[in-house]
Amino acid sequence: MTAASTPLFLRACRGEATPRAPIWIMRQAGRYLPEYRAVREKVSFLELCKTPALAAEVTLQPLRRFGFDAAILFSDLLVPLEAMGLEVQFTEKGPGLPAPVRTPADVGRVAPFDPEARTGFVMETIRLVRKELPADVPLIGFAGAPFTVATYAIEGKTGKTFGETKKFFYQHPAEARRLLALIGEATRDYLLAQVRAGAQAIQIFDSWVGVVSPDDWDDFVLEPTRALVAAVRASGVPVIYFPNGATTILDRVAKVGADVVGIDWRLPIDEARARLGGAAAVQGNLDPSLLLGPVSVLEKRAVDVVRRGGKRGHIFNLGHGITPEVPVDNVAALVAAVRGA
Repeated sequence: MTAASTPLFLRACRGEATPRAPIWIMRQAGRYLPEYRAVREKVSFLELCKTPALAAEVTLQPLRRFGFDAAILFSDLLVPLEAMGLEVQFTEKGPGLPAPVRTPADVGRVAPFDPEARTGFVMETIRLVRKELPADVPLIGFAGAPFTVATYAIEGKTGKTFGETKKFFYQHPAEARRLLALIGEATRDYLLAQVRAGAQAIQIFDSWVGVVSPDDWDDFVLEPTRALVAAVRASGVPVIYFPNGATTILDRVAKVGADVVGIDWRLPIDEARARLGGAAAVQGNLDPSLLLGPVSVLEKRAVDVVRRGGKRGHIFNLGHGITPEVPVDNVAALVAAVRGA
């Protein structure tokens, strides 16, 4: 593939200059789309994740409607955690683990897994999507980062104060590091299987890492995250690391070694790039709530993000996932504004 024929998204991931910022948005396949809701009326969330034909369909839905510059696999962060031996339940209130990891002995219930054997439905979804995508629209695979997945394992749900997680880390530091290493190694195998199936880039979501202190980042988070990023990068695909809420420790985040760092909306993206030490590529970072306001304000803020992102190594995205109540017309207006900036 020549440089000229390489998709915009992949060129931006490499830190190259692009004629415009490529755009995709986190949770672009989801409840804000009427066609997605029509599918969900027929199956549960877990059934949707585990049925490749349906998961592929909802992956492709936002591409048909908006023509984004990248697709992202439809799945869930906790799919590999279930494959590692912990029961995961999905309800309208979110994911839950009936038997979370709360003691050192509980870590023994967490084990590596064969991605093709236990999560083959994910790999088949990737293969189906790749058959349908145009050549200039890459497919992003993904997983949760070790720390974020560990919070679900320990809290047993989406955390608020993350008290159980921090208590486990402080009371049982050796076992906490063992848990993070186990999750990191299993996630490595899972993501490399996604690459073999056809994923052309990988995003690692660290959705809750913003709750850690700088000391806890250094003591617990950095090493398993850096090892995971390095292993996936060695496969030849670019890696995006999204440390939500971690704008105060971006100097530390830079040490993870990702090709692209996703930036939340809490810091202007040009300032974030500077704090990262002039990172080659960044992704973000419009506040998702702007999609609920006047289109004129949405457009103005989007253009400002494009301006701050610069002409080299910037992928336009939201600073977090799109919310279910966003009007579809506002998403279309956003895409037009970014492409016209």
